Amino acid sequence: MQAKTWTDEAAAQAAGLDAARLHALADGLHQNYVASGKLPHLRLLVSRDEKPLLDHVSGAARATGEPLRNDALFRIASMTKPVTSAAFMMLVEQGLVALQDPVTDVLPEFSALTVGMDRQPLRRPMRMIDLLRHTSGLTYGLQRQTPIDALYREQGLDEFHQKRGPGEFIEAVARLPLEFSPGERWNYSISTDVLGVIVERLSGTDLGSFLADRIFAPLDMTDTFFRLPDDRAGRMTDAWQLGSDGRLSLYERGERSSWRRNLRLRSGGGGLLSTAEDYHRFALMLLRGGELDGVRLLRPETIAMMHANQLPGGADLASLSSSMFSEADYADVGFGLGFATDLVTQEFFWGGVFSTFFFVHPRERIIGLLMTQHFPSNVYPLRRAFRDGIKAAILKGYAG
Repeated sequence: MQAKTWTDEAAAQAAGLDAARLHALADGLHQNYVASGKLPHLRLLVSRDEKPLLDHVSGAARATGEPLRNDALFRIASMTKPVTSAAFMMLVEQGLVALQDPVTDVLPEFSALTVGMDRQPLRRPMRMIDLLRHTSGLTYGLQRQTPIDALYREQGLDEFHQKRGPGEFIEAVARLPLEFSPGERWNYSISTDVLGVIVERLSGTDLGSFLADRIFAPLDMTDTFFRLPDDRAGRMTDAWQLGSDGRLSLYERGERSSWRRNLRLRSGGGGLLSTAEDYHRFALMLLRGGELDGVRLLRPETIAMMHANQLPGGADLASLSSSMFSEADYADVGFGLGFATDLVTQEFFWGGVFSTFFFVHPRERIIGLLMTQHFPSNVYPLRRAFRDGIKAAILKGYAG
């Protein structure tokens, strides 16, 4: 099984990271997950002080055996959420909307929302901040816990590629009850898809165009989009899933990907494709406080607000969550405006259902990116092994 690992020993040493440990981390993840057949492939990228220090690629991009390329395109699923959240916060900075505004200011369809199967009234309105931090009362059908989850599954509200347009999607969501009154609990949900429609209505353009013009072009993210262009189809990976026999089986072929279809709704919660290099540039913008290469997207205080814990009362997910499925552990983990935050280390992070993952450690100035295509994302402790391995490579006494 092909594996290529690049580390810059001199740069790593200068940046306070042990290059040998980084190399061993990549080799260990490759052996444990790719060579063993648990994962189809693996793409790792680690930087500190904006300098790439580890670049790893291994495995097959497709079932036909083509090796994974450095510029492979991945379905990043819920790693779309931080991007959509950043887009919304740009509109906040413009003065077009505020975090405490009722959602009904932009989505009047939500004016008759109720709670629970017995249709109780809301104890307070749903606010914009509830969508950003998943305290809205909305859900995902994939949670498979409640009758409301089942209604989401029946109506296909979790699907990446909706048959509904944005207005029809909002109307369908508005007809269903909430799991709880907004602000009372945390539940991983379609909240960011709803937020994406709000971005469209406030900006007067579709979400794909807004992200392309306001985020991707300024950050030189040339390989990030909702719909796969025909001229990039050769770089699109296959996606695999865990079969009933415990082995990998194809989930979707890259050359026949549903991401090549024309879109009616651009999923702000899970619809983007990207590369490791592109998403690294987005993470760099976050690490630098909203600016990259002289282009500022957001103010530093806005970025700080986004990765600070915004859960009511400063609680963690363990005390507020009603989710069975999430892209994070719960203990000592809070949630900001678009991603989770470690309440101990102050790292912020998120992942996607195809097992992609990123984290930013502001204090250590480290970014870690992990890309693969395995559904679902909660089968293996891959993300924790990745984060822990990078932390173990930090040299003591480094002051930057």
